[in-house]
Amino acid sequence: MFLTLIIPFLGTVLGSAFVFFMKDKMPSLVQKSLLGFASGVMVAASVWSLLIPGMDMCADMGRKAVVPAAVGFLAGIAFLLLIDRITPHLHIGNSKPEGPRSRLSRTAMLSLAVTIHNLPEGMGVGVVLAGAMQDGTQITTAAAMAMALGIAIQNIPEGAIISMPMRAAGNSKARSFTMGALSGLVEPVGGLLVVMLASIMMPALPYLLAFAAGAMLYVVVEELIPEMSEGEHSNIGTIGFAAGFTLMMVLDVVLG
Repeated sequence: MFLTLIIPFLGTVLGSAFVFFMKDKMPSLVQKSLLGFASGVMVAASVWSLLIPGMDMCADMGRKAVVPAAVGFLAGIAFLLLIDRITPHLHIGNSKPEGPRSRLSRTAMLSLAVTIHNLPEGMGVGVVLAGAMQDGTQITTAAAMAMALGIAIQNIPEGAIISMPMRAAGNSKARSFTMGALSGLVEPVGGLLVVMLASIMMPALPYLLAFAAGAMLYVVVEELIPEMSEGEHSNIGTIGFAAGFTLMMVLDVVLG
């Protein structure tokens, strides 16, 4: 279980290490392709690893099997919307902070933005792993590993996207790497909390699966897609999205 939860964090660490090998800031072309790739992975994971298994678990409800998925999905969107509104944070590439006014440094607010971003990913891995640990859910350990690997792969470019702008802003390579790597620490922690919660709330597992899907898709629609669509090279982001979506879909079907 521990290995599955820690794999996504290792992806962030690996991506953050790019700061030691790249000069200045990341080229716009590369950043947009990586944002698109991350978006594709998260959308595919939300559908194949979270929403569909959640509805399959409620198959005995007939047409009402969609109710837990719909309720959980909307709750996940609402939860991230609330966190986004009450937490002071700063998105990469923006000069104006979001959320309530705060005296926090730009680095601290950027770190909070990344934490908001990474929390749903950890929840997603945790809830799929919780399903695999329960009998009669039709969710396999291989499916949980596929989810973890998919998130880890998309965390590699994400880690680079975080550490490189910090380096360009004047931070040292070591500090930029550390901040980028630590941004992924919330994922195994969030995943473990979800596993513990799901183990005592088995009837709520379909809702939790959909909740994680809603939270992940909120991040995609609110942050990743707008960032990859701004300015030039937006078509590169679309190509990256297609590649990420396809890879995650294949991983889930082959390993699941």
